[in-house]
Amino acid sequence: MNVLVTGAAGFIGYHVANALLERGESVTGFDNLNDYYDVTLKEARLQRLSAHPAFTFVKGDLADSAAVDALFAVPPFDRVIHLAAQAGVRYSLTHPGSYVQSNLVGFLHILEACRHAQMPHLTYASSSSVYGLNAHFPFSVHDNVDHPVSLYAATKKANELMAHTYSHLYNLPTTGLRFFTVYGPWGRPDMALFKFTKAILAGEPIDVYNHGRMRRDFTYIDDIVQGVVRTADQIAQPDPAWDATQPDPGISSAPYRVYNIGNHTPVELDTFITYIEEALGRKAVRNLLPMQPGDVKATSADVEDLRRAVGFAPATPLKTGITRFIEWYQDYYGGQA
Repeated sequence: MNVLVTGAAGFIGYHVANALLERGESVTGFDNLNDYYDVTLKEARLQRLSAHPAFTFVKGDLADSAAVDALFAVPPFDRVIHLAAQAGVRYSLTHPGSYVQSNLVGFLHILEACRHAQMPHLTYASSSSVYGLNAHFPFSVHDNVDHPVSLYAATKKANELMAHTYSHLYNLPTTGLRFFTVYGPWGRPDMALFKFTKAILAGEPIDVYNHGRMRRDFTYIDDIVQGVVRTADQIAQPDPAWDATQPDPGISSAPYRVYNIGNHTPVELDTFITYIEEALGRKAVRNLLPMQPGDVKATSADVEDLRRAVGFAPATPLKTGITRFIEWYQDYYGGQA
């Protein structure tokens, strides 16, 4: 197949593109290489992907409709895996415009391009943050998600609504994946594992929110990639069981699906830090802080729907995943950054 992966220079996009290349697909990567975090890390990911002869990189911005139109003017794609977005909950409190341009305007351009190209299947990144104030655990795609607590979460919920509209109006098959705290080698510097590792190695204190009592469904990147690729392979279909008088938000009469993709085993932040300390052989200096605006106290994924649909089965223990990340980090940065 010929697959478009947006956000190919990003953490998840890089790993998904690499997995597709390794199984023999042709991949076009699209990314604007913005400076939300270290651009050299993004360039290093692209350099590794470019070693594959079947990889093509196109630099461009999703908010530029002409750039997206040009991207889709090449020989047709068989699948689109849309992972590009402005990420980060706290950044959305100070840079809301970035989320409107990347996550709303950019996603509209992808939907329009897929519609006109009669794309067989669009798989896109949503987020566990859409659950917001929902306190029903584990989080289920069949739950209501109308109470987000950050603009980032609101844009991801909007993406799901926009996708459903296009699935309904234009019969465009779409599948959204709600990611739960992804971690692993080549990860994002703004994520907890990366920041904590860097600080501990430098002997600097780490900021621990909610006094370490946050609980997160940490999901290793290899497990995520398995789920993304399998989902892209399975084209979304209408569900005849959908009932308009009792609408289930997880399914639809349109070719539309949304799934949780997580480890379904939440871990307390304090335990997460302890595992990092053990892998590094160093103790962290904890700066205990209250909850931050936009954060939620806990996430927990019900992944039964994705298991039934594509056989999704996360298999990487948290200790193992943390050890693999630290091995990569120390190899890439020589122990420092």
